[in-house]
Amino acid sequence: MKEFIEQSIYRIEENTRRIRKCLQEIDETELWKFPNEHSNSIGNLILHLCGNVRQYAIAALSEINDTRERDKEFTATAGLAKATLLNELTRTISEAVGIIKNLDEDRLIKTYSVQGFNLSGIGIIIHVTEHYSYHTGQIAFRTKQITNRDLGFYANIDLNVKNAN
Repeated sequence: MKEFIEQSIYRIEENTRRIRKCLQEIDETELWKFPNEHSNSIGNLILHLCGNVRQYAIAALSEINDTRERDKEFTATAGLAKATLLNELTRTISEAVGIIKNLDEDRLIKTYSVQGFNLSGIGIIIHVTEHYSYHTGQIAFRTKQITNRDLGFYANIDLNVKNAN
């Protein structure tokens, strides 16, 4: 279980670094631009990540009141600056990581009701990790569209190295 928690936290924190890099690459005017009527702005995606992580990892695993207002994450069209969004995301992730780090085996296997789903603590961690990764990919893709630049996530790493037998 310890390895599972450590690897999940590593991926969550890795994605936070990637989002930070994306925000460094775009200007304030790009933050709330919608690529089309069926897609979200980077700002909306960050609000959505904060809401989702707060609902799943913080409220559910801490067994505190769920105050998420999901629809507002997608209807915002401006107002929050990059620094404000990044601070909120960083604070939310830091709190969630602290909770995840301290889960004992009983809380990992306990079933929680979250957003209408019944998930174990392990299921919640998997959801948070994959959901966060999914939207980080969208933010990275949108950033590349805006800037036409490589984000350097794998700079100085040879990704052609073969697996050792």
